[in-house]
Amino acid sequence: MVKLLIGKKLGMSQVFDTTGVVTPVTVLEVGPCTVVQLKDEVTDGYRAAQIGFDPQKPQRVKKPQSGHYKKAGTGTFRVLREAPVADDSEISVGDEVAVADVFEVGAYVDVIGTTKGRGFQGTVRRWGFSRGPESHGSKNVREPGSTGMHTYPGRVFKGKKMPGQMGNRRKTVKNIVVVQVDADRNRLLLRGAVPGPAGGYVCVRAAKTPPPAKKA
Repeated sequence: MVKLLIGKKLGMSQVFDTTGVVTPVTVLEVGPCTVVQLKDEVTDGYRAAQIGFDPQKPQRVKKPQSGHYKKAGTGTFRVLREAPVADDSEISVGDEVAVADVFEVGAYVDVIGTTKGRGFQGTVRRWGFSRGPESHGSKNVREPGSTGMHTYPGRVFKGKKMPGQMGNRRKTVKNIVVVQVDADRNRLLLRGAVPGPAGGYVCVRAAKTPPPAKKA
């Protein structure tokens, strides 16, 4: 079976356990994902499956992609991603993978998404710099301050924290606990927050480095 599924962030909510303890959760619509292409060690050098999510109208798909879907004999999708495949799994093109086939309650997962775009921001908001004094004559209220030297080395060092584009970056949040799996509605409830806005696409995979199990 594939080790990664594509989903859509629906928003955040909260759930209560039997003792009344509340847990903030993010609600994801995960799958079903359709296998569009298979890759193997002989042809491609590794084993993986290309999966599609969120059906799209055929007339809105570009011609090269349309031919790709036609060759596979599947429908057309908005999102295509490549997912690793377990060595002992039997999978073929056209198979549908549901959320309950991959994830279970209590498991740890990694969520990959694109953070919200914040546009061009200064150092105060982008990096958390402290502002300067607002007293009379101050010219450094929200300015970044010194960025380099005069004579030597006479340049700005690489990696200097400066104003610039904030957000809209690929981000992976690791070791999120699966709180609930709703197989009937393809819902996955994860504890805490995940990157991206409501309606944004994410990839959910089994955690690569889960925390060690607690000793009894």
